[in-house]
Amino acid sequence: MPMQLQLIPPGTRMEASADGASFNISESATRTFLCRLTVTDQIEQESLDVSIWGSADGETWPKRPLLKLPQQFYRGTTKLVLDLSLRPEVKFIRARWDLNRWGRVAPIPMFVAGMDLMEIPPMSRETPTKRLVLAAG
Repeated sequence: MPMQLQLIPPGTRMEASADGASFNISESATRTFLCRLTVTDQIEQESLDVSIWGSADGETWPKRPLLKLPQQFYRGTTKLVLDLSLRPEVKFIRARWDLNRWGRVAPIPMFVAGMDLMEIPPMSRETPTKRLVLAAG
């Protein structure tokens, strides 16, 4: 059964930069995840930066993220793949969001968003594949 994680629960109201809860991914078969960030509400003149961080013990977090999603300004959904298959030392992951506001009206930024991860299942060896033949010429 593929792992499903909610690094940021749907409908989370964000008014300050913060770290999400950490999740143990050591039981993941493929260590490859489809990340989906969905912004459902925001105010104008602000930005949201979301990143995913990895740790070996769930206590010590490095200075650089594993993945940075594109900066968000508006409502919508962004999808990226997080591949940890070559990072066996990473046992825990968590999200971090950073908010920035430059408008004059409301001094506090506000986004409503959620981010879920779905483990990408391994491909079966019996899955037929098509080979592309390139013509020399």
